[in-house]
Amino acid sequence: MSDFQLIAKTTYGLEDILAAEILKLGGRDIQTLNRAVRFTGDLGMIYKSNLCLRTALRILVPVTSFQVSDEESLYNEMKQIEWEKYLDVTDTLAIDTVLSTDLFNHSQFISQKAKDAIVDRFREREQNRPSVDLDRPTLRINLHIIDDVCDVSFDSSGDSLHKRGYRDQTNKAPLNEVLAAGLVLLSGWQKHRNLVDPMCGSGTILIEAAMIAANIPPGYYRTEFGFMLWKKYLAFDENLWNTIYEAVINRISSEPARIFGGELSHHVTRKAKENVKLARVEDLVDIKESNMLDFEPPEGGGVVIL
Repeated sequence: MSDFQLIAKTTYGLEDILAAEILKLGGRDIQTLNRAVRFTGDLGMIYKSNLCLRTALRILVPVTSFQVSDEESLYNEMKQIEWEKYLDVTDTLAIDTVLSTDLFNHSQFISQKAKDAIVDRFREREQNRPSVDLDRPTLRINLHIIDDVCDVSFDSSGDSLHKRGYRDQTNKAPLNEVLAAGLVLLSGWQKHRNLVDPMCGSGTILIEAAMIAANIPPGYYRTEFGFMLWKKYLAFDENLWNTIYEAVINRISSEPARIFGGELSHHVTRKAKENVKLARVEDLVDIKESNMLDFEPPEGGGVVIL
């Protein structure tokens, strides 16, 4: 099976934690970048990365890079790519653009320009074109323009990987799940020790800790990833996915953990407990309605996350 250069996107400050996760998962040639980690892996590694990496936001598959000087050069370079290798006219696409350049100042306009190039190529060759679907496209394309270089990648994740699928009840400004997992991993907590979040909000840190303790992969609650819709380049291999998924799920543990939370608001405490149930970790997490000043830490020491 062929190997590919892959990029896992993350939050600033979690690059080293993510690199360690990738190494443990079997990635090779690992290189930390700004808010990202580059590594090498095969098709199975693409699947495992989406399913198992706790501190990754997206898994990108780089396709090509080229220099740009203005909107016209971007359009021309995008139009020269052999998009028929990746899409049929009956497929759908979406384009996300990230800008780190003085050449352009409107990412949505650049996405539109790139889309025009792709559909114009199809129109000229096949008198038909793929449609745009921003929510569930066959292929989500990522453009990252740094200075005068445009990197084109395919987004294998679909929705951001922080959208685990277990959180139904949230408060204002809820904590991102990837950041919550990163905080737990950065804390050095070991699952045989206590972990306490006395201001637990909607319970995200507690749930992520429980998932780590029980070896529950972060993608366990999701029903779909972007790569599952791919038909041509790196077409979805359902048998390979099922083999990987079953192997990962079989490592889920039922060992008890010592995870405790407190929350002052009755309404928020109720939300947190509901989220814990949705994540199916209620046997591992104990949440009490309590003022932080009155919260009684469990015996035996451990880690407190505030």
